[in-house]
Amino acid sequence: MNRVAAFAGKPAPTGDLRRTQIKCGSGLARDGGSSATAAISTLLLCLLTTGALAAEPELRVQASLQPTTPPMVGGIVELQLDILTDSWFTSAPTLPDLKLPGALVMPPDGHAEHLNQTLDGKSFNGMRYSYRITPSLAQGFDIPPLTVRATPGQASTELSAQSQPLHFNAAQPPGFKPGEPVLVAQALRFTQKVLDSATPLKVGDSVTRQLTLQADGALAMSLPTPSLADVAGLSRYPKNPQVSNLDDGRGNFNGGQRIDTATYRIDTQGQYSLPAIELKWWDASSQQTRTAQVPAVTFEAVANSAYRPVFSITDDLKKLGQQSRLHLSEHWFGVLALLVIVALAAWFARPVMQRAYLGWQARRVARHTMWLESADYAWQQIPAQLDSQPPQLSALYLWTRRRRKGLKLTNLGPRLQALLRACYGREPTEDQALRQLKQSLATLHSQTESNRESAAPALHPLNPVHEKDFP
Repeated sequence: MNRVAAFAGKPAPTGDLRRTQIKCGSGLARDGGSSATAAISTLLLCLLTTGALAAEPELRVQASLQPTTPPMVGGIVELQLDILTDSWFTSAPTLPDLKLPGALVMPPDGHAEHLNQTLDGKSFNGMRYSYRITPSLAQGFDIPPLTVRATPGQASTELSAQSQPLHFNAAQPPGFKPGEPVLVAQALRFTQKVLDSATPLKVGDSVTRQLTLQADGALAMSLPTPSLADVAGLSRYPKNPQVSNLDDGRGNFNGGQRIDTATYRIDTQGQYSLPAIELKWWDASSQQTRTAQVPAVTFEAVANSAYRPVFSITDDLKKLGQQSRLHLSEHWFGVLALLVIVALAAWFARPVMQRAYLGWQARRVARHTMWLESADYAWQQIPAQLDSQPPQLSALYLWTRRRRKGLKLTNLGPRLQALLRACYGREPTEDQALRQLKQSLATLHSQTESNRESAAPALHPLNPVHEKDFP
């Protein structure tokens, strides 16, 4: 399967139509002495060939659910969206948003699987995108038709196509009550790490407990929150959890990870125990309920005469029940008046500050948008796409367009000419051509820059010509 050609297809040369017409005319001339039926058949064949060359490309969208068996609550249902055309794609298609009440939906991350299919006797190529759905309720889910927009090669305007509607039912795993959080995974790892601030522990020191949960085949956002409970005599300070998806290093989804951390400050001396934590989950591999557990953490803290808490509990207890009076001197009265004036000035200046902030934010977004639409940004994507499996050429096409080169890659040097012959010749050798192209990227870029500077005219032409390939 020619995976490079699946993304960057070749348009039919304009000379093919001319040659077809010449051959048809020659056939009619040679058949001047034959029957009229043969001449009419030859003419019809020429007309059909001409119509096929001028036909508009097609855009098709197919949707399917994986796995086909009914999913469990907490598991993952993969909605595969196949976007196909009988031409080629000039840019990535525009995918719709998908929201399902009672389920967590993770949209495609930009990675796509390249496809080659034959539909209705025609050859189609395209890309497969995946939505990952995690049901949180045991009920039926209806996926509406999804509209995809794309511009295939040789299309006169942007095309759109819809997928068929789908339906699936999510069931509650055995051993879980309705409404109870469910974690469904292929495999699970639940570990903890304990760090003491000092040895031995004294009043005022702290103990940090870190819990790491890794689940294969589960979304990171669907992982449950472990219970880090309060303990008498200790002050608990939780940190924000670290939630992230796991992949294989190439962008392919593997599972989710959640790291929860809490620091316990010792307020009084004594013997302490942080309780063990259990986590019930459904093993999708063996189809049974399992329990993961981290053990309890025990430690002892001794007295510390040199320690004084930030807020003295002893002094607060002594002051309870005593009458107090509020005295404001002239100094503090002036400070209070100054604070009031500053607060009022800030209140009235708030609209001006807000407009200034919105203007700065708009300029920042505009600069970022200009960067994303620049040729330098497209150039930075070329090496990664050439190293990907399968390799892609969309960034190379985008760079040539933004450098005002159109889509005529043959004008950029012998390396790209060799690449096109290797990809679309009778005996494809695109691997060798891609390696040679990657080795000469720096030369190609510098040569393009020098050609651009030397070719820049001093005055604008009187009759400028706008290429259709320019963005």
